[in-house]
Amino acid sequence: MTVRLRAHHLLCMLTYAGKGYSPAFVANYDLVVARLAGGEDILMVEGPDDLCAPLLGDPQAHCRNAGVRGRDAAAAAAVTALLARPVAAGDRLRLDAALLERLRTAFRAGTTRTACGGCEWSGLCTGIAEGGFAGTRLQI
Repeated sequence: MTVRLRAHHLLCMLTYAGKGYSPAFVANYDLVVARLAGGEDILMVEGPDDLCAPLLGDPQAHCRNAGVRGRDAAAAAAVTALLARPVAAGDRLRLDAALLERLRTAFRAGTTRTACGGCEWSGLCTGIAEGGFAGTRLQI
């Protein structure tokens, strides 16, 4: 199978430590992380993805907002620059230990964090990155 991710979630998963919008969101996130750790490929998508699923029953879900789409564009551009290859809707990635470390190193350095401006989770993510990603759930 394949995990469908929007671009900014490619960054969010780097610091995911079991916190989220609701218990259902966290439970779903844990399942997605387990799938990634199990070797499933990532298919980059535009708009709501596998992580958004528990929120989509709410017609006001932020997953569809223009600001979130802007965050996706910024994340896609930053990761494209880092990897020197396209990271856009329809592209596929295989997450392995080396790629995860490369993404986390860039995140910790701030080179891929343009998408994080204004995010309510930014402070938490900064602390996790500064702590060497201790306690994160995605391990490969």
